[in-house]
Amino acid sequence: MITTEQRTDIVHILKWSNGAWLQHSSDALVEELVIDTRKIAQPGKALFIAMKSARRDGHSFIRDAYEKGIRNFLVSGEPDIAAFPEANFILVKDTLVALQQLVAARRKQFNIPVIGVTGSNGKTIVKEWLYQLLNESYNAVRSPKSYNSQIGVPLSVWLLKPQHQLAIFEAGISQPGEMEQLEHIIHPDIGVFTNIGEAHSEGFLNIRQKINEKLMLFRHASQLVYCKDYPELNEAVVQFINQLKGPGNKQLSLITWSQKMNADLQVKQVVKDGSKASIEALWKDETVSISIPFTDPASIENAIHCWCVMLLLGIPNDVIAKRMLNLHSVSMRLELRHGINDSTIINDTYNSDLTSLLIALDYLEQQKQHKHHTVILSDMLQIARADVDLYEEVAQHIGSRSIQRFIGIGPALYKNRSSFRKNKKLRSVFFKSTDDFLKKFHLINFDNEAVLLKGARAFTFEKIATLLEQKVHQTVLSINLSSLTNNLNVFRSRLKPGVKTMAMVKAFSYGSGSFEIANLLQYSGVDYLAVAYTDEGVGLRKSGITMPIMVMSPDATSFDRMIAWKLEPEIFSSQSLRAFTAMAQTLQVQHYPVHIKLDTGMHRLGFMQPDIEALVKELELNPYVKVASIFSHLAASDDPAEDDFTVAQAKAFDQMSEQIMEHLPYKPMRHLCNSSAIARHPALHYDMVRLGLGLYGIESSRALQKQLKQVSTLKTTIAQIKTVPAGDTIGYGRKALATDEMRIAIVSIGYADGYPRTMGNGKAHVLIHGKPAKIVGIVCMDMCMVDITAIPEAQEGDEVIVFSPELPITQLSEWAGTIPYELMTGISQRVKRVYENEL
Repeated sequence: MITTEQRTDIVHILKWSNGAWLQHSSDALVEELVIDTRKIAQPGKALFIAMKSARRDGHSFIRDAYEKGIRNFLVSGEPDIAAFPEANFILVKDTLVALQQLVAARRKQFNIPVIGVTGSNGKTIVKEWLYQLLNESYNAVRSPKSYNSQIGVPLSVWLLKPQHQLAIFEAGISQPGEMEQLEHIIHPDIGVFTNIGEAHSEGFLNIRQKINEKLMLFRHASQLVYCKDYPELNEAVVQFINQLKGPGNKQLSLITWSQKMNADLQVKQVVKDGSKASIEALWKDETVSISIPFTDPASIENAIHCWCVMLLLGIPNDVIAKRMLNLHSVSMRLELRHGINDSTIINDTYNSDLTSLLIALDYLEQQKQHKHHTVILSDMLQIARADVDLYEEVAQHIGSRSIQRFIGIGPALYKNRSSFRKNKKLRSVFFKSTDDFLKKFHLINFDNEAVLLKGARAFTFEKIATLLEQKVHQTVLSINLSSLTNNLNVFRSRLKPGVKTMAMVKAFSYGSGSFEIANLLQYSGVDYLAVAYTDEGVGLRKSGITMPIMVMSPDATSFDRMIAWKLEPEIFSSQSLRAFTAMAQTLQVQHYPVHIKLDTGMHRLGFMQPDIEALVKELELNPYVKVASIFSHLAASDDPAEDDFTVAQAKAFDQMSEQIMEHLPYKPMRHLCNSSAIARHPALHYDMVRLGLGLYGIESSRALQKQLKQVSTLKTTIAQIKTVPAGDTIGYGRKALATDEMRIAIVSIGYADGYPRTMGNGKAHVLIHGKPAKIVGIVCMDMCMVDITAIPEAQEGDEVIVFSPELPITQLSEWAGTIPYELMTGISQRVKRVYENEL
């Protein structure tokens, strides 16, 4: 039952944020905090917080939030409140500080155990495993995704509700002073310090300073769990305890574990057997043990941290041991796959709880290429909450979104199906088990829709995924959308405020998939997209991409389609300008945006200096076009040896573009920089920059390479393994000779998939079980052979990495004697694309 004290209304927000009324129109309840107008679940009970950053000002989205139904606003500037007569506006000095203050105040309304987790590595895994292990004993809440930042922590702690009995929040910092703010918000009773390492050390003088800053999370905690086997951490904790001693300070008790010395939980032995590790330890003079379905050192360490917390909470070791056996790996990403009948499948079958469901529903909402959305959901298992209340809330969340069909699988959902059938706009169908659904699968139509698969592991939704996914070649190109977002932000961080970004999605987004990449870029607030040909742009429009799109190689015969689909042509000659003008006149459109291409030395498409005078005359008298931008291409921006030429190109660009702009009654944008130029030539950013291969983690000047992440992983499988006798030859032309007995794997990738024939005869290798396996003989059309003599554990069906962050595509391009562009764009369309989005 929600008490008066725990119900939050706009008056509480005013008080807790130390704000002042700009406009007070109602005493509305506030249940949801929104910082992104693309993610709104309950607009009538939401508070929009207008956050400011170097790249974006949330105040510019107030109108959008209001139009979507939000009526409560926390601002640091004064908008035109007359335009929002039904809204509450609270004015604060700094919206981030106010967010932290109001959540810290609300946190004080709850008197339940709160576990705070920090450390260099393993924070999210420990948090997720604690949730898995404790959810049967407590109605628990935890941080969604990796929400551990100055913004993520308050958004996590806000999720606390009266029915919760336990909370688990993680905290991460990047510089001194940040943890003190997070401690006010989380205020943990129990602390877990996972470990200490070099990760995220850039903002600190040394490791000791980083440890001391992280320990600030536990200055008011009662217990702290940590491993004594990290000497610097152990020494810092002892000093921290001594500093806390004194009148009025809360005593912090330590719960330690170690594999090397005396500790509260003293690990005696770790025995690995196949895929399982058994851990025996001494706890309060008694021998205790657990087994976990993992054998790697990081998982063993993470599990022991969780073990300590559970023992501290008084959970019997036999219960702990039983639950530890069922630990499952934490998937930090959603997978987006092409499905049957032009559908899109969002596969999130790794965990099933309310928090992760809301994240997945937000992702489903982003799939604008489909008008029809379906959710397939299993029962949520091992959640300490009454089913009737749980599924009533699930039904409310489903009903508040643009979801047309709901398929519930499991006895609890079947029993509570009436909660969903209250919504007359939602088509719903229920099955008691996955097998029941599979038997009726042929009767259910999936066609041109986005389908979210969200199921607990016990329901084996991978069987459903197999039926829904498009049957294509087993070689897969995996594209990590979170890495692409990281790369976008790396380049954005180099730009001055106000400089726009154009992203290149031509050539099937460098082989990565046009719509999926474009959709992410649109969601991320990129200003322009660029494609090579009209058909590419039309395809994006048909898939729901609404942002401006420039066509870089327009064919005059497609100008009518460009106008019909609101695509903006590159104009590179007087002939192309006249042809487009004639079409615009025929279709009776005026001031249509076009982009003027200048040739400043690349000598590809574009107007040269002698052409400018005639161009200006044509533009001055032309009411049918409006110059949206003037741009050119740099020929060698990545090469320091060619910097003089780059400067000369920029000088020519200035002269030519200024000559054009002098005769225009408006100021078009100018852009010159590609990915390398963004990094190496900040003076040339002008009004907009163009991001191409840098988005995908490849920056040829290498100025930013360490900050970028390779986006794509190409992987396949071993089709067959055989032993070749000494003296036998392998492959076409008998080019490979087995001088000794050789164990080879036939791998399901060939030049028809985009793997060059030049890689053969030992020139390149793939990775199997993390070990290099050289290509043997000539690469065939659909197959190639690799030497696995030194990899005895390799088996048929095993995964083979062709390129990945561990085997960069730049290395493959060196082997092939080409450039990464050619390899990426050459990956065949028959290779399945899978899109991963980290949580």
